Amino acid sequence: MSNSDLTLYFQLLADIKERVRHAQQRAILSANAAMILMYWNVGRMIASRQQREGWGAKVIPRLAPDLKNELPEKKGFSPANLKRMVRFWNEYLAFSGIGAPSVRQFAAKETSHAGLPDGQEISAQPVRQMPDWTVNHQDDVLFLQLSWSHNIVLMQKIKDLPTRLWYARQTLEQHFHERELETGLLLGSLS
Repeated sequence: MSNSDLTLYFQLLADIKERVRHAQQRAILSANAAMILMYWNVGRMIASRQQREGWGAKVIPRLAPDLKNELPEKKGFSPANLKRMVRFWNEYLAFSGIGAPSVRQFAAKETSHAGLPDGQEISAQPVRQMPDWTVNHQDDVLFLQLSWSHNIVLMQKIKDLPTRLWYARQTLEQHFHERELETGLLLGSLS
């Protein structure tokens, strides 16, 4: 092989590796978004039933072991995490691109599994009707791009939604791990 052939070969190898890594990253992000959307829908389903049927707090401790028995290969359905899902739904009832038009096609796939009739919207109120929030197109899917751990830290530590959005954007831009995010929030060093 000549030097020219060798150079072309190594460029091909580098291009293929880059393409594989890019596809792997997209698959990870897609799986994460699907999981976050599923958690949001589980929270919606539980909150809806609690509200409609007047269920008290006892439904979650009963539901958690039943889910574990019915779905033994699945993790993440502890009583504490189910409560977080309900809170996630309540926190982003009217917002989070989870129900916004830009991801409605993605959400429609999950909606059919969530027990809603086809075509029924999963968003309580469109973002554009919320004048006191500073929301842009990237915010439509912001919380789908964060890990569940990041979303939990942001929900627990930041009550004000515009501030939470700012920290969510910073987390994505700076690639903060959840511990870095939590430490930065506690120390006030992320602003």
